Amino acid sequence: MKKLKNKTDNIFVIGTDTGVGKTVLSLLLMQFFYANGCSPFYIKPIQTGCSDPYDKDSDAMFIYKHVKQLTNKDPADSIVYCFREPKAPYFASRNEGKTIVLRVIQDALDKMSQSQSPVIMEGAGGLLVPVNEETLMIDLVKMTGAKPIVAAHAGLGTINNTLLTIEALYKRDIQPGGIVFIDGGEKPAPQDMISENIEAVESYSGIKVAGVIGKIKNFSNPEKKCYQFIERIYRNNAIAFKVGL
Repeated sequence: MKKLKNKTDNIFVIGTDTGVGKTVLSLLLMQFFYANGCSPFYIKPIQTGCSDPYDKDSDAMFIYKHVKQLTNKDPADSIVYCFREPKAPYFASRNEGKTIVLRVIQDALDKMSQSQSPVIMEGAGGLLVPVNEETLMIDLVKMTGAKPIVAAHAGLGTINNTLLTIEALYKRDIQPGGIVFIDGGEKPAPQDMISENIEAVESYSGIKVAGVIGKIKNFSNPEKKCYQFIERIYRNNAIAFKVGL
């Protein structure tokens, strides 16, 4: 694979649902870009279901714990909004008497994009989760202009959920950057089911499934095969990363 340039497109990690593995996918992206000479930055624009950025359920805390380059750095820098209740952002913020302002999120992205690249943003829930009274998560993806990579379950039900996610992106003229299946449960999905799911998703969406991430034993040092999906995204030209010699 060609060496990456220091400047590349920002990425928005989106999920077909909640709990599909967006944070694990974000972690692998962060580790990959650091290993390839870039200076990536992780942003969780809206975190729900944790009391603060240092909570055990904080996605930023998980990322900072397992990326060696982030040791002794503050995970609070990576969260724009944080709400206690595990609800859709609109309702979690409303219950605390607060409003999520899109300009604040955009400003945070713009600020980090000046010095670090790529900025890897992680969504909350699926694309049609409400952010505020007028905005869905997919509108946030559109606003940022970041390249979306879809995290999806590898097993039963993923065909419907993944195709609906891709259709929603297309309807807003957003080109999906790639699709990654995640099979991190205690019991792996049957291989024949995974193969059929890949066949169906690729056939009906026109987007290649870049890979399947299995259960990771050591998040601080995943096996090299866990990063192969990123290289496939490059080869498939599904995402406009800038590469150089």
